[in-house]
Amino acid sequence: MIYLKTSEEIELLRESNMLVGKTLGELAKVIAPGVTTLQLDKLADEFIRDNGGVPGFLGYGGFPNSVCISVNEQVVHGIPSNYALEEGDVVSIDCGVYKNKYHGDSCYTFAVGEIDPEVQRLLDVTKESLYKGIEQAVEGKRIGDIGYAVQEHAESAGYTVVRELVGHGVGRDLHEDPQVPNYGRRGHGPKLKSGMVIAIEPMINLGKRNVVQLADGWTICTRDNKPSAHFEHTIAVGKGDADILSSFKFVEEVLKNK
Repeated sequence: MIYLKTSEEIELLRESNMLVGKTLGELAKVIAPGVTTLQLDKLADEFIRDNGGVPGFLGYGGFPNSVCISVNEQVVHGIPSNYALEEGDVVSIDCGVYKNKYHGDSCYTFAVGEIDPEVQRLLDVTKESLYKGIEQAVEGKRIGDIGYAVQEHAESAGYTVVRELVGHGVGRDLHEDPQVPNYGRRGHGPKLKSGMVIAIEPMINLGKRNVVQLADGWTICTRDNKPSAHFEHTIAVGKGDADILSSFKFVEEVLKNK
């Protein structure tokens, strides 16, 4: 069942998603070699609660922490730990907020200090592929148009698309219908309608697309141990351009001044 949101609901979703963007901006200020992923998790938890929200991931399906932090070959669902970030790492931080009965969900992949130019290009192309997908998120198009746009951009740059994990609807529940794969065929899949709110979240690998799950039951890694990147926005579908409810503005302001 795909729930179409009213304009009032979309504004509540925007509030939750904007707090996600601000939280990622706070984390951007402190990401550096020597900082542990558990320190980042604690900071995110405190900032979300100080701003009237609740961490959307904490306890979700039994997840033990407030944000998912995935380093290097970890694709998604990394559990924060005492691992201290190192120069040259890339770290994907997927953050969720529950506020006013609605969820926010967004992810950004950060470079820790100076990173390999090949890996920086992976990050750049993954973020570009997100926006290529968002361009297709308009009333009358189909879910397959989004996936095709992401896949085409990533694969034409020489990267691979993770298929086991997909984007999703967002609303009163963190994961709603429809599923939003990062691959697909144009003109296929559910039709996009005004009021649909979906998370588009390319997960793109430097090496092969195959992934494995670690024994912790959560962390997904590339099978070949090559780096992966992950960027995500929650958007509302309308008759014109998609309305991006989350924001990278707070992150990018920090990174510009670092």
